[in-house]
Amino acid sequence: MTDRYAVIGNPVAHSKSPLIHQLFAAQTGQDMVYEKRLAPLEGFGVAVREFLAEGGKGLNVTVPFKAEAFVMVDVCSPRATQASAVNTIGIGVDGRLWGDNTDGIGLVRDLKDALGWLLCERRLLVLGAGGAACGILGPLLEEGPRELVVANRTPDRAEALAARFHSLGPVRGCGLHDLFGIGAFDLILNATSASLSNALPVLPLGLVASHTQCYDLAYGREPTEFQRWAWAQGAAGAEDGLGMLIEQAAFSFELWRGVRPDTAPVQAALRQKALEPKDSNA
Repeated sequence: MTDRYAVIGNPVAHSKSPLIHQLFAAQTGQDMVYEKRLAPLEGFGVAVREFLAEGGKGLNVTVPFKAEAFVMVDVCSPRATQASAVNTIGIGVDGRLWGDNTDGIGLVRDLKDALGWLLCERRLLVLGAGGAACGILGPLLEEGPRELVVANRTPDRAEALAARFHSLGPVRGCGLHDLFGIGAFDLILNATSASLSNALPVLPLGLVASHTQCYDLAYGREPTEFQRWAWAQGAAGAEDGLGMLIEQAAFSFELWRGVRPDTAPVQAALRQKALEPKDSNA
C-alpha cells in the first residue's frame, strides 16, 4: 500500500515540498505520495488528526504551526525541545506521535556541505528572533562559532532567545540599532520574515567585509532583497534558503523512510525549474 505524507501550513499553496519528496521517492524507490494540506489558523490539531485518521504516516509542519506542533506531539527530539518547535511529525511503533526539528541541521548541512562555508571559530550574525531563528541557533552553536549575535528590531526578544541557548556557546542578543559600529561578520543569516514581502531590515554599513558570506533563509524565483543588499555591500557570497529547504526535507525523509536521499540532483532540478518561464507547461 502506498504510504501518504504531507506538508501542513497556512498558507501552503506555494510549497515546493511535494516536488522535493516526489524526487526523493523516485530516487530511492519508495512507494509513497506527498501532498499539501491547508489547515485553518484555528484548526491545526483537527487537521492533523484528520490526516492521520485517513491513513497518513507523517507530516512536515510549516508556518505558523511549528510551536503548536511542539505542544501537540507526545515525544520530542532534543533538537525540537531546544527550538520549542516541530517541523516533522511521525508515528512511533507504539502509536504515539513523535516530533523533530530538522530546520537547523538542514541549514548547517547546506552551509557546510553544499556551499563549503566554515562555521567553526567564525563570527556569526543572525537577523531576527522569531520561529526561524529558534530552529537554527542550536545547530549553529554546536559548530563552535567564535561568537553568535542575534539582532532583532525588538531587543528584548533577541536577548531572551540568546539566553535560552547560552549554555550551548557564546551567544548574545541585541537590537538592530546596536549593530552600528559592531564591525564585520564572517557570516550573516537573515531569519526575519522581511524577504517574504520584498523588504529588508534597516542595517548599518560595516557589517559586511570582502570575506563575509550572507544567507537568506527565504527563497524565491528572484534574488531576495537581502541578497541584493549583500551584493551591494561587497559580500563574498549571498545565497537563498532553497538548499536549506531541500536539506531539512532530506532529514525528514530519512526519519520516516530510513534512507538518506542524495540532495545534489534535487537542488539542481529545482534551480533549473526556477529558471523556466512562469507560463511554461513543462
